[in-house]
Amino acid sequence: MMMRNSSIWGAICWVALAGTAWPQGPAQSGAGAPSQAIQLPLSGRTATQGGSVNSVQTPIPGVTSSVNTLNSSVQVQGPYSGSRSDAKPFSGKLGFREAIDRALEYNLGVSGITDAIRQARGQSKVARSALLPNVSAALRETVQQSDLVASGIRINIPVPGFRFPTVVGPFNYFDLRATLTQTIADLTALNNYRSAGELIKANEAAMRDARDLVVLAAGGVYLQAVAANARIRSAEAQRETAKALLKQVEDRRSVGLVAKIDVNRSQVELQTQEQRLTTLLNDFSKQKINLARLAGLPVTDAYDLTDDVAYSPVPAMSVEQAVQQALGNRADLESAAFQVRSAERARTAARAERLPSLAVSADYGAIGVNPSQSHGTFAVTGTLRIPIWAGGRTEGSIEQAEAALDQRKAEAADVRGRIIADVRNAFLDLQAASQQVEVARNNQGVARDTLGLTRQRYEAGITDSVEVVQAQQAVASGELDYITAVFAHNLAKVSLARALGKAEASVGGLLGLP
Repeated sequence: MMMRNSSIWGAICWVALAGTAWPQGPAQSGAGAPSQAIQLPLSGRTATQGGSVNSVQTPIPGVTSSVNTLNSSVQVQGPYSGSRSDAKPFSGKLGFREAIDRALEYNLGVSGITDAIRQARGQSKVARSALLPNVSAALRETVQQSDLVASGIRINIPVPGFRFPTVVGPFNYFDLRATLTQTIADLTALNNYRSAGELIKANEAAMRDARDLVVLAAGGVYLQAVAANARIRSAEAQRETAKALLKQVEDRRSVGLVAKIDVNRSQVELQTQEQRLTTLLNDFSKQKINLARLAGLPVTDAYDLTDDVAYSPVPAMSVEQAVQQALGNRADLESAAFQVRSAERARTAARAERLPSLAVSADYGAIGVNPSQSHGTFAVTGTLRIPIWAGGRTEGSIEQAEAALDQRKAEAADVRGRIIADVRNAFLDLQAASQQVEVARNNQGVARDTLGLTRQRYEAGITDSVEVVQAQQAVASGELDYITAVFAHNLAKVSLARALGKAEASVGGLLGLP
């Protein structure tokens, strides 16, 4: 009888202990956890900042002997000025189209946006995970000994021949269990996922815009190098002219027809042309190194440029037509629109924190002293969460989301204005450069005719070498003016291609290249 009572009271202790120390599965506290809106950065431009490409056409201040009063250049900053080092082999000859293609493949401006797209896709997957089933499994082995008195279990029932134990155990059990959680209705999590999807589209559009900037960078720097090479050819021709003039003066000096000062003046002119040629060669080498850096080439100037981009008229197009085309094509405007939509989804997600959400969780497993003495157990829990008061957190989330949305809308409006300004500026640059080309071309012809006549006058003894040197300098200035004007015109075309959008496809046609 005493042994039977002991077994009964032991079972009572076991059951009492099981209520506090022996769960039949994992707790399901996470199934009804409230979702929170994912807040966006205040500005949507942070993903694409860090570099820029701009073409600049500025007036030359003051009065010069040149008819060209415009100074054009392309400014490449940040990652757009560099490239990856794993570029494919290079033949040593570089054309305009190949320079752009290599830059589009290896330039760091494009690589940085690629990483931003990967990050946005990862964030989208994280947001989607709150909507999909989450399944996990766990194996637990527990060895336990419990103090019943410390747990609040005090039984003072007198039983003859039996003393109620105050410590139970040690005992052990194992639990092998699979758990499933599934969100049924959660508008906050759903809109977080949709917001992340819009960010992916925004970054993909930003990638296309970055490619347009790379076209402007590679095309502009290539044209700068072409102009530098043309200046070298002009300087070499001027040097040869100076040599011929010096020989002519020396011959006339040898027979006593001119003074020594004429020989000295001709020697100074030749040395001036030599120094100028050295400077231009140095500038050309630097231009080729810059082009190599952004186009994924070996960092050297030991290669040749195969395309000499000449002057060609601009295809007929009005400013209004160009603006409409740009607003339809520009990827940065598309990216800004997706940024606005993402911010709208984020605001909807914040407002949805006030709404009920529904989730279900379930688990099934085997629990027992050992696998041969185990029994299957399960639990299914549905959770309807009704938010009542979160200490003002929801209102704070809504306010943050609305601030980000207002900023995104302002940035989208600014992008639209910048696109219109880009198109109009490109047209103005084209118009000014086109007029400069015509003036420089006419001035170049006049200067050459004047040099020929002056040399004839000098040979006839009508004038001295001063007038010949001045005429030669006028020819050099006219050639430089023409080269500078053609470069400005071509650079304005590349800028127009970028302003219109889809520059990769249109830049060759605007420049008259195949």
